[in-house]
Amino acid sequence: MLTIGELASYAGVTVRAVRHYHARGLLPEPERDHAGYRRYDAGAVVELIRIRTLAGAGVPLARVRELLRAGEEEFATAVASIDERLRSEIRERQRLRERIARLAAGDGLALPPEVVAHLDRLRALGVDERIVRVERDGWIPLAARSPERVAEWVARKREQIADPRFAGFYRTLSRALDRPDDDPLLADLADELAAHLTQMADEEGDDYVDDTGVEPSFARLMDALAFDAVPPARRLIELLEERGWSGWTRLRRVR
Repeated sequence: MLTIGELASYAGVTVRAVRHYHARGLLPEPERDHAGYRRYDAGAVVELIRIRTLAGAGVPLARVRELLRAGEEEFATAVASIDERLRSEIRERQRLRERIARLAAGDGLALPPEVVAHLDRLRALGVDERIVRVERDGWIPLAARSPERVAEWVARKREQIADPRFAGFYRTLSRALDRPDDDPLLADLADELAAHLTQMADEEGDDYVDDTGVEPSFARLMDALAFDAVPPARRLIELLEERGWSGWTRLRRVR
């Protein structure tokens, strides 16, 4: 015969857990011996292991009580159902592990390969990594929202950054990042950016500058994402608006 401590040890639980299972009516309390101690037999070990296994699988204790009282066929069916749920959870956790692995890879998180290649081209142009990260973070909701348009958008971006004027736009933008809001150089940089944009729009059309076609509310959401990541961008966009251009995700000529 076993003491409560020995029972707990054999079943791989704590004494406190045994007492809890007694209180919940899952494990019958044995009679006490002449010294006042509970004594358990081998059957209690088996029963306690069954309780521990079911509870450890996430089965609510009220349901554990039902299963312990069930017939063999009902118990087997319930265990098969629990096993399938656990398999489903394992598959979901495996998917989460794969997403975490992609997160460790950086740009590969939730982004198609062609977008990753576009970001690499920006780096090759010498665009500041902070700008690249903002661009990356903007692509994530874009690709999730309209995956069917990603190839079209990337092709357009590829065409744009091959244009020296657009490359100049990105490089000028990079120079603005470390400037405080009251830095006079920000105004000069805004002049340069506005000049780049105006020249491209005059020669190629306004759609050449803004071709995403996303709705204004979604564009504002992505603008907020960019401004939170790179605060100087907000002041720069304010200065650009004074020079006839508005927005970040959707650049528009306002006059």
